[in-house]
Amino acid sequence: MKRRLILMAAGAVPLLMAGCASTQAPTRWYELKSEPPEAVPALQPGDGAVWEFSGRLPLPGSLERDTLVVASGEAGVEPLAGHRWVVPLRDSIPERLAADLALLRGEGLVWLSPAPADVVVARRLRVTIDTLLADEARQTLRLRARWWFTDATALTAAPPTTGLADINIALPDRSPDALASAHRLALWRLAQRISGAR
Repeated sequence: MKRRLILMAAGAVPLLMAGCASTQAPTRWYELKSEPPEAVPALQPGDGAVWEFSGRLPLPGSLERDTLVVASGEAGVEPLAGHRWVVPLRDSIPERLAADLALLRGEGLVWLSPAPADVVVARRLRVTIDTLLADEARQTLRLRARWWFTDATALTAAPPTTGLADINIALPDRSPDALASAHRLALWRLAQRISGAR
C-alpha cells in the first residue's frame, strides 16, 4: 500500500509541473525593425568620405541579456519576464546603426567593419553606448553614447575627433512594445547626431 502511494505521488509530480508550466504566460518577442522609425531626410551634399563602422560596440552589462529591462530604484535594473529580444542587442544595435548611417549619408559611404577589400576607407568610426534604459516609471528611455573618428588615410596618427549624445525618448505608455519601439527611435536619433543630419 505504501509503495503504491509513493508511485502515485511520483507520477503526479510531472503532471503538476506540466500544469504549472501551462499557466505561464507565453514569451513575447521584440526586434529593432530595419525600417527607420521616422522619415529619412533628403541627402545633404557631403565630403564623400567612406566610413568604416566598427561592429564591436560596447554595451552596459544590463543590455548583455536578451530580456527587456527597465531601471529599478537608485542603481538597479529589472528584467521584464516574458519579454525578449529576437536578436540580442549586442548584435542588432551595430547592424541597425550602420544601416541608419548609410541611409543618412548615402549608398556606399558607410560600411560595417570589415569593409570590402576594394573600398578605400577614409574614416573609422567607433561607438560606445553608456546608457540605454527606461526609467522606473517607464516614462522616458535615455540613450547616452560616445563616438570617435580616426583618420584612416593619415600617414601619422592624429588625435581622434569625438562626439557625445544624450537622447531622451518619451514613452507613450508603459507597455513593453512602446519600450522596444523607443529603443529603435533612440538609435535612429543617434545615427542622425553622428552623421550630422540632426
